[in-house]
Amino acid sequence: MTTAIPARWHKLLETEVLRRSSQILAVVDGQAHVFGGELRPREPRDNDVHVLSLTGGASSTLTTKPATPSSPSPSPRVGSASTTLNGKIYLFSGRGGVAMVPIEERGGLWSFDPSTSTWSFIEPASSADSSSYPPARSYHCMASDGVDTIYLHAGCPEKGRLSDLWAFRLSSRTWTALASAPDPPRGGTSIAFSPTDRQLYRINGFDGKTEQGGNVDVYSPETDSWTSIPYEADGKSGPAPRSVSALVPVTVGGKVKLVTLFGERDPSALGHQGAGKMLGDVWAFDVQEKRWREVDAKGDGDVRPDPRGWFAADVFGDGGKVVVQGGLGESNERLGDVWVLEF
Repeated sequence: MTTAIPARWHKLLETEVLRRSSQILAVVDGQAHVFGGELRPREPRDNDVHVLSLTGGASSTLTTKPATPSSPSPSPRVGSASTTLNGKIYLFSGRGGVAMVPIEERGGLWSFDPSTSTWSFIEPASSADSSSYPPARSYHCMASDGVDTIYLHAGCPEKGRLSDLWAFRLSSRTWTALASAPDPPRGGTSIAFSPTDRQLYRINGFDGKTEQGGNVDVYSPETDSWTSIPYEADGKSGPAPRSVSALVPVTVGGKVKLVTLFGERDPSALGHQGAGKMLGDVWAFDVQEKRWREVDAKGDGDVRPDPRGWFAADVFGDGGKVVVQGGLGESNERLGDVWVLEF
């Protein structure tokens, strides 16, 4: 029997202003930045940036950077995606407006600079042809290679679901359509870029009928191709199928592992209006050994975060800690808590 990986949960805080789901969270220099999301179904909560210092432990402080009409900023939205690169946060699309449809910005990215607390809008060098940039979407995912490239994958356009993969080069402001991931198309999937082998990993998601699992799909930038690593998605040998979870590269014992946690197992018949079966487990994938190990995450006083989906997470502390914020609980309530998982 495979030995579980030890880790520990610590609760940082719980506050009403952070009560939301389908938001993004990105960490830069020990500060977590929360943006977007909804408190009531199909109603974007705000477009402020809520900044949480992660260096103070239980005494961490929370400040809010309100959006100002005189400065450019993204409109309120839910189901967006973000990544960080070279000290800045990058955001693409999401749902918003009265009709709550995907926000079409012609391939543009919003960039937030934490050093100045300002947004800027990055237009692609060429946006005359709609086929030269990814279409608007929600419940997609993003990752960066840490150098110059941002990856964007899958999600939900106005109708249906996608399996496309795009790369945005910041230096040239150009999008490139890459090889699509293995079917089925899906929303609520997760990707992470592994610094160990410089490849992109994809797991989970919802195809409109069932949650996906049983394969780790791997994209090679060198060959522009995908391969798949099968596993038993039984909750014993590997994580059970799920969507709206997370996948983050975490340093454990000097090695980078891809950690997935939480998520929704069985969708609600109400769709985005309701909550399905939520999971509370944590798993780590070794990219060299190509196998999963469950994470035995204890809590202070055996207090651990409630199972959830539609939450936000990122890594910090030299890659050895994961911060988890908010989401949707099993009783269909939005959560306003912040937790740290330390390996």
